[in-house]
Amino acid sequence: MAITFEGVLADRSTWRLENCSIALAMDVIGTRSSMLILREALYGTTRFDDFARRTRVTDAIVAARLKELTELGLFTKQPYREPGKRTRDEYHLTDRGRDLLPAVFALMQWGNKYLQAEEGGPLRLVERGTGEPVVIGPRTESGRNLDLDDLAIVANGDWAEPQDT
Repeated sequence: MAITFEGVLADRSTWRLENCSIALAMDVIGTRSSMLILREALYGTTRFDDFARRTRVTDAIVAARLKELTELGLFTKQPYREPGKRTRDEYHLTDRGRDLLPAVFALMQWGNKYLQAEEGGPLRLVERGTGEPVVIGPRTESGRNLDLDDLAIVANGDWAEPQDT
């Protein structure tokens, strides 16, 4: 089982790896603390203290990650004030942040399958109305599920063309 590479990508030695989307995404969200903050945001967490408590990460790290993720457009800040207290910010996922849902839940699905006991992990993602398990995996835009052997990677534009030296 393997993904195939077509066209100019068949010779992987010609690839320009500096623009790898996987590497760029990992530069943005590749830390454990960032993933746990995203997990919590997808679960509905919005307040700093709750992020720190639920991720079991230090306040300093949570503050740094929330600042980075907000600067990258994954969160927006909205002020709130409880009676008798100072104004603070809540952190809400943007569309860009919500679009990470498949990546976060694919990691949960993989962890449930390979790192947990026989019955799976402590949480399962299901469809709200039916309780049917949700499976994250490759599929076409039309919704057809695919296996690894069904996949091919092709160049997007002139990405793989050799650069002039």
